[in-house]
Amino acid sequence: VQLQASGGGSVQAGDSLRLSCVASGRTFSDFSTGWFRQAPGKEREMVAAISRNGVTTWYTDSVKGRFTASRDNAKNTAYLQMNDLKAEDTAIYYCNFIERPVAWGQGTQVTVSS
Repeated sequence: VQLQASGGGSVQAGDSLRLSCVASGRTFSDFSTGWFRQAPGKEREMVAAISRNGVTTWYTDSVKGRFTASRDNAKNTAYLQMNDLKAEDTAIYYCNFIERPVAWGQGTQVTVSS
């Protein structure tokens, strides 16, 4: 199974982006999915997560109220809607399973200019 994030880009502060995470294989709906990011010189951190059925979500404090995680298990896809982006959101964003992580994909770059 592989998960690949996409949808990043270069935006201005206050703009929005919607990231997608597409999973290959048939196990997507078996696991919670997390969204992670790694900024230059910093460790990778989890910023959001969504349960297998999409009912429960979690957000790190810095993105609460701005980011929304969702998923469509029929499409093997998770989404991260990011609103009111800030310069400190600049990072490479990744997705992975929570309970059984797989090899990290390439991620997608998000650059926010202030």
